[in-house]
Amino acid sequence: MQKLPEVQQAKELMNEAIDWSVFKWWFEKPRVRETADRANDALDRLERTVKAQWSDEAKAEYKKLTGKTAKAAKSQQKNQEAPQADHPQIRQHVEKVKEADDAARRARLEAEETFDEAESQLSTDLAREGCKRAIYSWELHEKAIRRAEAVMESASAEE
Repeated sequence: MQKLPEVQQAKELMNEAIDWSVFKWWFEKPRVRETADRANDALDRLERTVKAQWSDEAKAEYKKLTGKTAKAAKSQQKNQEAPQADHPQIRQHVEKVKEADDAARRARLEAEETFDEAESQLSTDLAREGCKRAIYSWELHEKAIRRAEAVMESASAEE
């Protein structure tokens, strides 16, 4: 997986911010939020790009796991059958991606909630914890993307 500059910058800023005072947090909060949003957007874009390269079979498996089959059914209505998983290995890889995606999403929400709480309480301790959680969420998202890339590799190995 390629290293994203937006994520690297955000990690550096969060590591620096761990030592900030309340006063510094007050003035730097918009920059922290903007930097975190850019990192999240970059990871989301990369994730979409990787998953767009999946085989139809892998995409169908992921849609089943995420409960997006209703939308998929509508798009498949023109007498086309949705691809069926003939390769259990692809299904296993897709399940691991789903688990990693869920973990990354939970970590991201926890980081955002921690920052919101830190802001409402003007708590540097919570802000520091939010920084650590944000970094952790990006690491989990990167891991999920690497797993998504492995789905492409397993699909090409199956062919």
